[in-house]
Amino acid sequence: QVQLVESGGGSVQAGDSLRLSCAASGRTFNIYAMGWFRQTPGMEREFVAAISWNVERTYYADSVKGRFTTSRDTAKSTVNLQMNSLKPEDTAVYYCAAGDTKPLNIWPARAARQYDYWGQGTQVTVSS
Repeated sequence: QVQLVESGGGSVQAGDSLRLSCAASGRTFNIYAMGWFRQTPGMEREFVAAISWNVERTYYADSVKGRFTTSRDTAKSTVNLQMNSLKPEDTAVYYCAAGDTKPLNIWPARAARQYDYWGQGTQVTVSS
């Protein structure tokens, strides 16, 4: 089992920046990838970004490419999401997720079904 705790959400103005963090604990040695998703009421959970745990590679949704950056510190078992040039349409509850290493891991890990553990979510609100 892996436990995930997010932090860093809040309310900002359009154009501002926010940094989300996700602290992982438990069986972190078996993590394949970490992902960020977001969800607004009545909508499905949307992929935002993914980062491999043991290989230097990342993947982003087109809607955030060039504005958001995800990074990891495996020694501290944390993943961050730096969000710049925020837009009102970025308003959502943001979730971090962890996927276990499996025989047939697929990259990029952009589907929610590829993740086994989820954080509690943190609200990001961007006002125009």
